[in-house]
Amino acid sequence: MRDLFRAELLRFRSWAIAGAVLHLLVLGFLTRVVDLAQQPLLVYRVFGGVYALAGLLLGLFQMGSYRRPSTWLNLLHRPLPNWRIAAALLGAGVVLLALAAALPILLIAVYQHGMTARVVDLRHWLFPLAALLIAACGYLAGAYCMLGSRRHSTCALVFLVLLAVSQAIGPRMLIVQALALLWLAAMVLAAFKPDLSAPPRSLTATVITALPLQMGIYLLALLLGFGVEMLWIMQGTHPNNMSVPPPGGHNETERMTPQQRMLAGLAVSRAAQAPLWREQVALSEVHEIGSQLAATPVRNELTHAAAAQMEFDDEELRVRWVFSHDRMRFEGYRLTDGRHFGELGVGTGDAAFPAPAQAAGSLPALPRGDGALVAGNTLYHYVSASHQALPRIRLPAGEILAGVTPVGESLVVLSDRALYFFDGRDAAASDALLSPRQRLPMPGRSGDLSNIDLIELVDGYLVSFSFTTYAHELTGVAPYQSVLWLDDAGHVTEAAHRAIGYDYPALYRYKAWWPSPALYALRVAALDLFAVHDPLDATAPPPIPRRIQLFAGALMLLSLLAAIWLCRRRALSTPARLAWLLACAVVGLPALASLWLLYPAGEYVPSPRKLLPATA
Repeated sequence: MRDLFRAELLRFRSWAIAGAVLHLLVLGFLTRVVDLAQQPLLVYRVFGGVYALAGLLLGLFQMGSYRRPSTWLNLLHRPLPNWRIAAALLGAGVVLLALAAALPILLIAVYQHGMTARVVDLRHWLFPLAALLIAACGYLAGAYCMLGSRRHSTCALVFLVLLAVSQAIGPRMLIVQALALLWLAAMVLAAFKPDLSAPPRSLTATVITALPLQMGIYLLALLLGFGVEMLWIMQGTHPNNMSVPPPGGHNETERMTPQQRMLAGLAVSRAAQAPLWREQVALSEVHEIGSQLAATPVRNELTHAAAAQMEFDDEELRVRWVFSHDRMRFEGYRLTDGRHFGELGVGTGDAAFPAPAQAAGSLPALPRGDGALVAGNTLYHYVSASHQALPRIRLPAGEILAGVTPVGESLVVLSDRALYFFDGRDAAASDALLSPRQRLPMPGRSGDLSNIDLIELVDGYLVSFSFTTYAHELTGVAPYQSVLWLDDAGHVTEAAHRAIGYDYPALYRYKAWWPSPALYALRVAALDLFAVHDPLDATAPPPIPRRIQLFAGALMLLSLLAAIWLCRRRALSTPARLAWLLACAVVGLPALASLWLLYPAGEYVPSPRKLLPATA
């Protein structure tokens, strides 16, 4: 085993060294141009894709060279168990990937920590391990693609898709990668047998092979649905690309101007003031209240949340401030010579921020500040002259500040739960913490919210909320519009409630559910494993329509009936046959397809014939 491991290292050492040198040169060049530890999520995904591809190619080439029948028999014709031979080959591959993928990242992190003033947090030291795990998952997936049956071996790629779309946060993402690695290793060991084309025999081998295969078939069905949608778009009848959207639907509402949306909501109002409000809307300026922060950062996340700005430049001081998750403060370094400048915390004492802070470049700067920073439920203004961050707006605990919009002499602050109205004159008068004049609870979930339109009245505000963001999916609420009147005394009255129609049929909206409700639940659970849900993305989906439930049930029944016929024509034991029937009844068509792929037609066993003596 040791000799085989050593021989495999020597076989690929030149490629591994060349890959490590090239990787180090690329990282070294990029670190001279940008701060690799502070890149957006897309950059990290590109790097992760490259590592997975490198591992995949290594697994395909290494096991592809052994897969030829004569070579494979020669490899296994050793006084060693099959699993020890596999461990030697796979262990060598992982060591080679550690040299080519993980070591250069570690060297760059050591350089940036010791030779520059850039921020290197504890989370950044986990990057080499994450790169190794991703590359190793790609390597084992490639190995299984070669060793598994040609009919279904590509199902191992499902785990690479999982790593790309998992919602796990921080070091817990490493656990997801490790779990995927262990499952792939079990699949490769199960496929590492003399007859590579033989289906799995044991219960364990069948489960660890069939489950990814069924998930792969489920994802393929979703991909085929996407192809059908592309044909729908090319026909010109897709609701999103119609020149005139269907009347009364959510696409029409989203394409309306703020004034048209508010008038559409008031058209169904039965309030006594509705005619007057419609006249005021037609003559007044309608303000759009939007969310300028697309995501909420989480402490110690390995990468940055999408669109989060964890650094900003002070052009006056020529200083770049970068947020440190370890210190919970901004660390500054000079843009002229790269030397350390100082720390930026809360107030005059540079206290730690209560939550990860981001620069809100799209937010309007407060009158007495040079920029805006947001940390959780608090808005700070940055003062360049004294390089301080002073808290100006603090929402109740548990809420997330999402946006600030000037409306006349007021500041309208959007959270994940409500609208707050502040007096803009108080913001210009001093640096004190502002107190809201009024609060308007949001009549829905933040993730469903698509538009907020507002006008000032003589007595308060008229605010329209449209909830249509995920109306085309099963995760979104049934679309509707709610118009609220907030008077000067702070009383809230519903002026109108308009139900908005669906532009897509139910079969389309629930296309991710009805092919297999069980696999959809498994997919959601896998994506949410170790995830921290962003309050800004919270939704309130309605119950699944009964006709969709009946349709999914009919597909599962069809799968069971087809499985009964198929199991009779395959060489399966009675317990295995019953287990597959149960799987097809619960999982549906993906389980039926996996049964057909795992046990080819050659496994057919004819019914025994009764032999009768022949007459002499």
